Amino acid sequence: MLRHHKLLQFINCYILRDHKIIKEDIWVRCGKIVNPEKIFFDEKISADEKIDCNGFLLAPGFIDLQINGGFGVDFSNEVDKIEEGVRKVAKGILSHGVTSFCPTVVTSPTHVYEEVLPKIRKQQGSREGASILGIHVEGPFINNEKKGAHPSSCIQTLDKGYEKVLNIYGNIENVTIITLAPELTNASPVIADLTAKGITVSLGHSMANLHEGEIAVDHGASFITHLFNAMLPFHHRDPGLVGLLTSDAIPAGKTIYYGIISDGIHTHPAALRIAHRTHPKACSMVEALEAASLHPAQAIGISKNKGTLNYGADADFILIGDRFEILSTWIAGECVFEKKTSCSPDSMLIIK
Repeated sequence: MLRHHKLLQFINCYILRDHKIIKEDIWVRCGKIVNPEKIFFDEKISADEKIDCNGFLLAPGFIDLQINGGFGVDFSNEVDKIEEGVRKVAKGILSHGVTSFCPTVVTSPTHVYEEVLPKIRKQQGSREGASILGIHVEGPFINNEKKGAHPSSCIQTLDKGYEKVLNIYGNIENVTIITLAPELTNASPVIADLTAKGITVSLGHSMANLHEGEIAVDHGASFITHLFNAMLPFHHRDPGLVGLLTSDAIPAGKTIYYGIISDGIHTHPAALRIAHRTHPKACSMVEALEAASLHPAQAIGISKNKGTLNYGADADFILIGDRFEILSTWIAGECVFEKKTSCSPDSMLIIK
């Protein structure tokens, strides 16, 4: 029997579920987390394999919605070797607990989009690397005054609306997130068209005021790219895009998600605390883990399958040690990384 068809029981573990850490086993079959009640009462069978977690914490795998490269790879400058570069990054991030990610391409010449976007396809993760959730295209429809490291010569307007988007990107079948500046002419109808196709629109590299941000949200935008950076600074008379976190113009029940570069350099720790306290919760491990798993999944509408350990979700999770280190990473119930050991079944503590 292939291992992914076996019924696996992860025992002796704490798990993160429903916003709390509890002591409970995880059951996995065919890459999905299954409800043990049906196994006990309907199928009346026991696990094919039991995996002892030694009392450590099982949490949903991390999801990275904006990664421009890594391990010597730059997705925007690897046109000839883009598939090889994506594979290298997908493999490398497994050791960091990332089970799914969005390769990100910054503002580039049109020919780069034409060559790169069709080659980065959505795909399920494996021992070879994390799942690819689709591409995050950051630009070129941004404000030149807040371009950051993006090349000014490649920045585009939305003069022809959605038609211009297709002309620049070509096929957007593999695109999951687009970062654009909401103050650009025709941005609002473009945002509406993109979100209608299931693409998450993020606001960034922008000179937009709060009202322009609110209009963008009203048309479907739901994300902010690297909050505080490459946008107007907070001002008490017009807080800009930062003000979307507390705007009373946001419909009840709608969440504006944001990415933030919390390295202590791009964003001061005090600014991080300001962002956090707009929606305060206890500073806890649960909140930190959900910010790296559940919230990204919610931001792109995949929280039914990713970022959670609920029944029916993909069995993508990590085992975390006492010092918060990643002990092992699992995708679809298969071990794809194990600290300091080869990730063969023989290296796991498995009870037949």
